[in-house]
Amino acid sequence: MARKFLYVMAVLIALIIAFQITWNFYGSDLVRWYYKPKVAFEQQPALQENEYDRADMWLARPDRTGNPALWTPAGYQPRTTPGGPAVFFIHPTSYLSADHWNAPLDDEEANARAALFLRGQASVFNEVGEIWAPRYRQATFGSFLTNAADAQRALELAYGDIQAAFAAFLREIGPERPMILAGHSQGALHLTHLLKDQVAGTPLARRVVAAYVVGWPVSRSNDLPALGLPECTRADQHGCLLSWESFAEPADPALVIDTYDSSTGFDGKPRRSSTLVCTNPLTGTANAAAPATANAGTLFPSEDLASASIEAGKVPARCGDRGLLLIGEGPDVGPYVLPGNNYHVYDYSLFWANVRQDAARRVAAR
Repeated sequence: MARKFLYVMAVLIALIIAFQITWNFYGSDLVRWYYKPKVAFEQQPALQENEYDRADMWLARPDRTGNPALWTPAGYQPRTTPGGPAVFFIHPTSYLSADHWNAPLDDEEANARAALFLRGQASVFNEVGEIWAPRYRQATFGSFLTNAADAQRALELAYGDIQAAFAAFLREIGPERPMILAGHSQGALHLTHLLKDQVAGTPLARRVVAAYVVGWPVSRSNDLPALGLPECTRADQHGCLLSWESFAEPADPALVIDTYDSSTGFDGKPRRSSTLVCTNPLTGTANAAAPATANAGTLFPSEDLASASIEAGKVPARCGDRGLLLIGEGPDVGPYVLPGNNYHVYDYSLFWANVRQDAARRVAAR
């Protein structure tokens, strides 16, 4: 019996080692294969602006009960009085299924995951203003792992929803109120298009306190000039854009960069090898380095993700040569680190307290 037990353990160990080797060499390919939908894109009618008059079309808005964006860790509080800039936040991809190219608006799992993202991300802004975060028919995760035409169609459908939501948001907040525009991942991608199409060169640009384009690459040469806002180079600068993508070291960004490098920038030229906008969230400045002691607080979620504690001095950050944000060995913040030491899911939560301070500083400087 003992010999049989040892044999079984040896087989299990061998399988684990084989899986680790396969993941190390083929992890990105496995992710692409698993998450890319095997079905055709489904054309759907466009959403209209007035559909976002309904409270249930928003995950967060000032009059919505149970607003997940009002969450804070111990020691912090959200704003308790109306006012401040209105915050338009576009949540990241929370739909992981390969059953459709776009998430159904009533998908409970995707909506619950989006609400979780708002607690860890949009919450950084709840001290300075009121947060609006729309539901939208987001493109599924697999859309970002392929150049297939259906992936582009899925992203265009999702962006149409964001345009309708933004129009409703502008009507609700009035013609003068300052704004913070923010997003993460897919939300940040849609934000770049929103900046290009509806903010750049318009009176809206003067109302933008800052645009947080986090977790999506912004080419300094191919994209930034079309977005209507300069890169933030000072910690107290307003009317500017911040962007970063977090990787522990050694970093292998192929899963993100390969697809990005094969794309075309807003200037119509290839993005390949272009330098990315890199804001160090610990300093609020471009192309900077800062030690872990500069980190005012990283969110460490509980195992069931129902809560999180905040700890200072745990995570450093420096902008690398290409423009990726490098964080050293990387902390143990949960199981969702992507292949290549990609801390994408944690882009905000790694620097939660510093981004909160950053937003307050830029509002005060306006």
